[in-house]
Amino acid sequence: MLRHVVGLFTQPRYEWESIRDQRYSIKQCLLSYVVILGAISPIAGLIGTTQIGWRIGGGDPIKLTTESGLRIAAAYYLAILVAVFTIGKLIHWMSETYGTKQPLSQCIVLAAFTATPLYLVGIMQFYPVLWLNFIVGLPALAYTLYLLYTGVPIMMNIPPERGFLFSSSIMAVGLVALVGLLAATAVLWGIGFAPTFTG
Repeated sequence: MLRHVVGLFTQPRYEWESIRDQRYSIKQCLLSYVVILGAISPIAGLIGTTQIGWRIGGGDPIKLTTESGLRIAAAYYLAILVAVFTIGKLIHWMSETYGTKQPLSQCIVLAAFTATPLYLVGIMQFYPVLWLNFIVGLPALAYTLYLLYTGVPIMMNIPPERGFLFSSSIMAVGLVALVGLLAATAVLWGIGFAPTFTG
């Protein structure tokens, strides 16, 4: 499944058609794609926050303890896996509204492959500098949206105009899920699961 990565950046429409025609199972998608690419951000973040750290002004680098970094990386990885599956389920649930009924596996594959730029940009977390991650992350987010709007009509077998509305609904659901995740993080930090810093 990893061979599709290059195609999604060089010829996305053709690659979406190839992905659709493969008819991957949920197990294939999660174990051969999401589990591998989804690990990039948590591993890079763990190394970046525990070994390199970040600076505020001209002070010493701020680092997490290894134990705290491992906890956060594990939670981050789990959140990625759950998010892909959940967004896929929501795509499946919404599909009848837009005049299509694809199998759940096709919807999860759509969610998994759409997030490819976000998986790959996670490599930047090796060097946790906020402005640099922001500058590199914005184009990755924009390309993720492009893949979503390109992939939905092809994967869900609907006309482009209906695909545009469906894609917009998926994007809205994704934003709501992100806000929910941020709120859950704030609550967890407030009840004692905050990160532990070295020094």
